[in-house]
Amino acid sequence: MSELRLFYHEAGRLKISKSIDTLKKVDLKDLLWIDLNDVSDEIETELEQFLKIYIQEDEEIEEIEMSSRFIQTDDSVVVNASFMLDNYSLEPVSLILKNGILISVRDAELKSFNETIKKIYANTKNFPSGYHVLVTLLETRVEYDADMIEDITDQITSLSKTLNTEDDLDQDILIRIKDMQEKVMIIRQNIMDKQRVVSNLLKCTLFPNDLTQRLTMVIKDINSLFEYIRFGFDRLDYLQDTFLGLVNLQQNKIIKIFTVVSVIFMPPTLIASMYGMNFKFMPELEWKFGYLFSIGLMVLFSGAVLYYFRRKKWL
Repeated sequence: MSELRLFYHEAGRLKISKSIDTLKKVDLKDLLWIDLNDVSDEIETELEQFLKIYIQEDEEIEEIEMSSRFIQTDDSVVVNASFMLDNYSLEPVSLILKNGILISVRDAELKSFNETIKKIYANTKNFPSGYHVLVTLLETRVEYDADMIEDITDQITSLSKTLNTEDDLDQDILIRIKDMQEKVMIIRQNIMDKQRVVSNLLKCTLFPNDLTQRLTMVIKDINSLFEYIRFGFDRLDYLQDTFLGLVNLQQNKIIKIFTVVSVIFMPPTLIASMYGMNFKFMPELEWKFGYLFSIGLMVLFSGAVLYYFRRKKWL
């Protein structure tokens, strides 16, 4: 949904406008945040001309090079970051700071933005500039990332409980493990992106000193999330190894059964093949009990092999 929102201070109160014309009526010193959600090129162009900024194209925002992810000039900062959606896809977002005004450019609805707006309205005095909005936005995003890590951890635990015996083996379990591994990798990529962004902001000379401690705390939170992600990777690797181990056991049992059956029927086959020879002189051919004798030999040797296997506890 295309939407433009302008947040500005007026008489000590925070107000919001959805019209680009508000820019001409509000003092730039009172302007706090301009949020562009999938707006038209005309609005972006008008905003660029008014604020003397450059809004990057989608291809530029998605660039992975470090030089494209963070740009600092004499009076502005450009940060290109990825925000994760509920379906574990990454949405590129461009964040521009100039003269204490935050301009955010995105193409999707993001919960962290809506939550940040609630925090701004709850305590307007704590947001004197766009720098404070950006830090709160990053803090909120890291909180959501932690929630997603907790959710995927619960999914891994639930999957682990279903994998107890060989009877539980199913191809769908292996596919679920693979899907969870993909999700964990996406979360890790997203966390790494936040880590690079916050690290660069800590080095930025334009940032107010009172925000340094908050950015440092965000870095610590991100580092702690890495431990949970690594733990999730290890658990999924363990589940995958367990699944493959149970599959191997199941296959070995099947092969063992076929082997035992083959060995049991080897003596009867040998006896049958001996008496199936077309030699002219075979004493048992004229013997009245020759048939029963051959059958008895087959049963005797088969029973002996079966007894031997059981004695060796191979069965």
